[in-house]
Amino acid sequence: MNKNIKLAVAGAVLALSATAANAGIIIPAGEWTVDLSGNVNAFMSTTRNSGNTAVAGGLALPNNTGTRTNNTISTGLLPNFLSFSGSSRQNDLDVTFLISINPGGFSSHSASGGSGTEHRQAFMTFGDKSWGSVKLGKDLGIYAADAILNDMTLLGVGSSGGTPLGTTTTGRIGTGFQYADWKQQIAYTTPNMNGFQATVGVTQAWNAWSTANGADGLYNNGVGATTFSGTSTQRGGAAPAYEGKASYSFAANDVTGKVWVSGFSQKVGGMASGESQAWSADIGANINFAGLGLTGYYYGGEGTGTTFLLADGYSVDKKKRDVDGGYVQATYVLPTKTKIGASWGESNLDRAGTDASSALVKTNEMWTVGLYHPLTKSVNLVAEYNNTEAEAQSGVKGKARGVSLGAILFF
Repeated sequence: MNKNIKLAVAGAVLALSATAANAGIIIPAGEWTVDLSGNVNAFMSTTRNSGNTAVAGGLALPNNTGTRTNNTISTGLLPNFLSFSGSSRQNDLDVTFLISINPGGFSSHSASGGSGTEHRQAFMTFGDKSWGSVKLGKDLGIYAADAILNDMTLLGVGSSGGTPLGTTTTGRIGTGFQYADWKQQIAYTTPNMNGFQATVGVTQAWNAWSTANGADGLYNNGVGATTFSGTSTQRGGAAPAYEGKASYSFAANDVTGKVWVSGFSQKVGGMASGESQAWSADIGANINFAGLGLTGYYYGGEGTGTTFLLADGYSVDKKKRDVDGGYVQATYVLPTKTKIGASWGESNLDRAGTDASSALVKTNEMWTVGLYHPLTKSVNLVAEYNNTEAEAQSGVKGKARGVSLGAILFF
């Protein structure tokens, strides 16, 4: 099973259900060891939305007549995936590759079968435990990766406002942390030095863009999508994005934990002064003791937006908006091995430049209560209650209260 999915399983399955996750189907193939692994999940969600005005960038969708109820059957925050990976020792180097397919999701069109497909991972690595490893290809971003991998809604649904986005729901993305996303990258990771490890890399630069007051305030390339550019063409061949993180993992008697920091920086063109530097940085910690798990996380930055990196980070007159947010989370394993959890978080966007009181989002906030029960070694039953509130700069609010029931299987 690939590194990021292992982290997700270790951080979610082990922490939430106290059962061991399968390592996949391992097949010896000459000088290669092949690993076929995957995940299948499905959830029935009932969400009650309220509020009369759309909040651009809000994660609680309004109903223009006051209140409505949405019912959906879809995947949760973690997409369905089928991963094919391999590892080999060649010329004193550990060589690996991974390619994944992510089917599932949601669609309202019968001709599409109610699904979509993504390809989130395709990368290779080479290295040695004595000096570290190099990764080339598409994988989870470096900045904010630990925030999502420690989010308990990784095994569930989290916030969706009743409408999944693309092939997954949003979990706590945008209500406590920014989305790490899946990016082309070249990265170096140090060897594990008594619990300390660091990664630095260059990743594909994104275009800066804005949300529009479209139907239900859904994200789309609206105002500013062609003006604020992260592409090398419109930025005059400037450098790609830069990301890095450092972490320390520890274990003392029955206490285990991890502390991490990470950061993101990218130039954005099309500004009155030429280029602007958008950046974000974070800090987080996770501690586990006697069945109790505690997580705390905080981030802040300029020009990077609240949900997706570089979305709504700039005002109409091209000034950087300040952003910050975070979440706290507590989980506990009952004698039945059922994991109970509660978390709260919010993401904030400040006005800048000529911004006025408007429908643009100011705060996305969510609190969640969840139950995660290991039915078998591979199957976890999940029940969640999510309460999401989106507030616009004008003070207008949209609310979404939802219940999700389903299951997730790893192999």
